[in-house]
This record gives sequence, structure tokens and C-alpha cells, in this order.
Amino acid sequence: QGGIVQGDLVLAGGGDPTLQTDQLGDLVARLADKGIKGATGRFLVWDGALPRLDRITGDQPEHVGYDPALAGLNLNFNRVYFEWKKAGGDWQVALDARGERFLPEVRGIRGRVVRRESPLFTYDQGPGHEDWTVASAALGKGGSRWLPVRQPGAYTAEVFRTLARAQGIDLPEGELVAGLPAGTEIARADSEALTEVLRDMLKFSTNITAECCGLASSGAASLAASGRAMTDWARVRLGIGSEFFDHSGLGARSRITAADMAKALLVAHREGLGLKPILRDVGMKDDKGRVIEGHPVKVLAKSGTLNFVSGLAGHIVPPSGRELVFAIFSGDPERRDAVPVALREGPEGAEGWTKRARRLQGQLISRWAGAYG
Repeated sequence: QGGIVQGDLVLAGGGDPTLQTDQLGDLVARLADKGIKGATGRFLVWDGALPRLDRITGDQPEHVGYDPALAGLNLNFNRVYFEWKKAGGDWQVALDARGERFLPEVRGIRGRVVRRESPLFTYDQGPGHEDWTVASAALGKGGSRWLPVRQPGAYTAEVFRTLARAQGIDLPEGELVAGLPAGTEIARADSEALTEVLRDMLKFSTNITAECCGLASSGAASLAASGRAMTDWARVRLGIGSEFFDHSGLGARSRITAADMAKALLVAHREGLGLKPILRDVGMKDDKGRVIEGHPVKVLAKSGTLNFVSGLAGHIVPPSGRELVFAIFSGDPERRDAVPVALREGPEGAEGWTKRARRLQGQLISRWAGAYG
């Protein structure tokens, strides 16, 4: 009435791992187009469509963006943009949830530069706020990076409220609720079709997408239970005896053999499960690991590399002849386990090791393509 919702306004997540600030801004614009200017009641936020987890695994550094929290309401892959620059003898820092068209400042997540050598980052949190500190010795004159968000519901609510205020909609601070309130839908933001979501997940290795899709599929109350459900599904549907504790493979406990991976690819292809069409063409490589432009053989595959472990699995598709499925796993578990957790973002020696592993992958694929193509 008169632009004011008579009651509570509810922001409800459906578990989409790909929601971005620009989509959230467009959702606010749809409210503004309906003439909405506020609400008589509360601004309620529901993120319970999926289990709430503050990270995927505990064996990665605190500050890496590829190990964020998970919930039923996610934004920007649950990362916040942290920027710093030298100003005289001090530092200026800013945190925001930037998109391509919207640049909302974030206040519920705070950052400070502290004069120290190490640790690189520290993190603390309380109800409705997250606090980061970063060591001044590591910053240079300025820079930026994405940091993980551990309270995605509160983060998304703050960004939504900021975007709403910018478009003439006045809302109180968001309140997280355990259950989805009954009500009438007035606007929504949909993800792309699942096939496209998964295609991008495989291309960009977005761990949060794998976890959210797996949790949504299993309906399990925890990541461990969801991993067990995928283990059981893979045993029955694909005939493999692997063991999964998550869906992204980021944690170190999951186990699958190269033989089982190749078998899974073969079964998925023969039964038309839709995996091959969403794999990316990674190209044929020369002896130095460089892509050979215009090569007639396609290599449709997914790579996975982190801390002295490297994998590549997929299809080798020659222009004529026999199509192959393959899986190559390389690893130095002892060297991986010896790296302290705080240093696992880019441990010493990892770059050279990874180059050698990828060169080996290219040489094996080249040999197989020549022998069977």
C-alpha cells in the first residue's frame, strides 16, 4: 500500500551457487519497478535451503577464496573483494561485493593492516560480522584479492539492503531465520540451466558449485553424509568403488583410482549421462606443454591441480578412428602433507612440479592419440 509492503519482506535463497551482485541488483530493480519503497515489518533472510558450512575443508589456508562457506543463500561464490593501498605512512583498505555494474560497499566484513611479518592473514568472527587482519610486510604499495566469506547469509543480506537503498527502497537490517516464512513471491532471480552451471564449474573449477549441486541432489544434512550418498550412487550407477567425503575433491580424504575414473567416464558416455558435452577442449600439447593450434585431435577433459597433486581425465577424440577415455593422476603425497596449512596456497616448488606433471599428461595423450587415432 503506497509502495510499502504490509508485513515482512523475505529474501530467500534456493541454493544457487552462482548468484552474483549484478543479479542481486537486478532483483532489487524488479522490486523498485513494482513501486516498492519499504516494508512495515522486518527484513527476513532465509539461507536454509542447504546445510550451513563455514568452509569445505579444514586443510586449506584461512584466506583462500576457493574454500568458502556454503549455504542456501550464496553471493559471488561467497567471496568479498579486499583492496589496499599505501596512503602516506599508513594503509587504506576497502571491502566490497563488486559486480560489473554495481559496487556495494561491505561493512559487516572488516579488514585491517597490521604491522607484522607473519602470519599473512588472521580471521575472527562474531554474530553478523567477520574480521580480517593482514600482515603489512606482504602487501607492497597496494593490491587486491578475493577473500572467502564465512557468513554468506548475512553477507548477501547486507549487499541486498545496500543495493535496495541505492534504488529507493528502505529496509531494516536483515534477520536470519531458521525456517522459510510463508508468503507471496514478488520477484525472483534464477540461475542458468543446470547444464550451463556445471559446464562453467568444470571450466573454472568452482568448488562451491560442486558442493552446492551435490548437497542439493542428495538432500543430506551434512557434507559427509552427502559424500556417502555420492559414493553409494557411484557404486550402483557407475560400478566403481571409490569413496567421497565431498563433491569438489578439495578435501584430502576422498579416494578414486585412475581405473575407476576412466570407467566412470566410459559408463557416463555409453549411457548418455551428459558429461562429455560439457567438458572443455583443453587441446593437444607439444613437448613443452604448449597447446598446438589447429590440431585435428580434440581432448575434452577436466583438470585438477593443487599442492603436488595433478589430475586430468576425459576423452581423446580423433577426427577418425577410435575414441578413447583416459585418466591420469600424478602426486607426491608425502611432499604435499609436509606443507604447513598456512603455506598451501602456493608452496615452494609446486609450480615447477605442476609443469612437469602437465608435460607428462600431454606426452601420454599424444602417444595414445597416435597409437589409436
